[in-house]
Formats: sequence, C-alpha cells, structure tokens
Amino acid sequence: MQPLIDSHAHIDVAEFDVDRAAVLARARAAGVAREIVPAIALAGFDKLRALCRNEIGLYPAYGLHPMFLAEHRPEHLDTLRDWIERERPVAVGECGLDFFVEGLDAETQRFYFRRQLELARDFDLPVILHARRALDEVIATLRNVGNSSGVVHSFSGSEEQARQLWKLGFCIGLGGPVTYERARRLRGIAAAMPLEFLLLETDSPDQPLHGHQGARNEPALLREVCDCIAALRGASSEEIAAATTRNAERLFRLPS
Repeated sequence: MQPLIDSHAHIDVAEFDVDRAAVLARARAAGVAREIVPAIALAGFDKLRALCRNEIGLYPAYGLHPMFLAEHRPEHLDTLRDWIERERPVAVGECGLDFFVEGLDAETQRFYFRRQLELARDFDLPVILHARRALDEVIATLRNVGNSSGVVHSFSGSEEQARQLWKLGFCIGLGGPVTYERARRLRGIAAAMPLEFLLLETDSPDQPLHGHQGARNEPALLREVCDCIAALRGASSEEIAAATTRNAERLFRLPS
C-alpha cells in the first residue's frame, strides 16, 4: 500500500485530546504515514510544537489563521518570526483571507496576511493558505509579495483561478468536499488538473467526507479522498498516492 501524506490536519486541536493516540494509530493503519499540522493562533504554538516533537510523522507549520482574528495581536507577528527562525517549520500558515465569515475585518486580515507572506518569503518557506471568497485577492497578493511556493488548502475556486496558482508554482489541496457528487466544478478540476500540483488533505477535524456527514473528520479517511480522485481521473489509487506524496515531499522539503 503506497503511503499517503495528509497535507492539512489540525490534529493538535482540542477535538482530538481524548483519543489522539488512537486517531494517529488508525491513520497509520490506513497508510497515512505523515501529517502537516498548521497552527491557527499563537496560543496553540507550544502544544503544537510538543505534539510534533513527540509523535513520529507530524510536521508543524506556524501561522495566524484569518478566522481567529480576535486572538491575534500585531506583536504576535514578531513572536511568529522568532518561532520560524528558531523552530524551522515546514511552512508558514495557516494564513490567508476569509471574506465569507461575517465580522472579520478585511483590512486587519490583509495586514496579518501580507506580513506572514513576507515572513515566508524572507525565510524561503512555503505558505499554507486559507482563501474563502478571496482567491483573486490572495493570488494578486502572492504576486505582489513575491511568494513562489505553497498550497491553497481546501481549494474552492474556479478552473481559471487554479490555473493562475499553478503558473505561480502553487499546489491545490483537495479533501472531503471533492467526495460529494454535487461538487461538480471541484470534481472537474480534480479530474483534469496537472497531477504535479495536487495535494491531498482532510482538514481534520473539519470537512467530513461524503458518507461521514456530521462526524469528526480524521486523517485515516484520507485514503477515501485518494480513491475518489483516482476514480475521477481514471487512475489507480496507488498512482495518485505516489504522486501526491512526492508533491508534499517536494513542497515541504520532507525526507523521501
């Protein structure tokens, strides 16, 4: 069984506190060998670091998530720089823009987003991007700041937006939403996109797959995402697993 990498799993959050070891054991049994674990706010950095140090196969990214704007302070960006310099994470993130959730001030989001892109550029790290109803602006900001690698996780945009990201060298992260038949546009992108820009993810504990509605998502279910995309592309699951593992290793500079 070709091993998989979950490129986006919040395995550090409280939803997994009661059975995290069992969740990781199920992932390994399903062939999900490694997970990228993005931070969401400064308050969680210590827990995230300890978890990734103590569990084989977990790799941290540090960043300030736009949906948690109320928890961020401008001085947290200086602390983030210190963490990146000291800890050498695999990426900066999760960061980005969210114009879907009401009450998140757009200008404040832009401030934190741009500063984090500049940090990623300065440290030559990829970025893990959150972009909801904000893809055009995210793409424009990437061009403006000069970032050259990263992933838009849980991609939900158009084929043209995806193409612009590929041209910038960015990957597309696909997870639970692609398993729903009603997601025709997303499934069309999954079927036809260049394989070298595809990453698989669960966004655990969020975004449950078709057939698991209402349940907590977890990395073990990544195998079902892989099987779904393989079917959409008329490829074998082993081919998709091998390619997306290579892509994640390349982007996050993981050992083969």
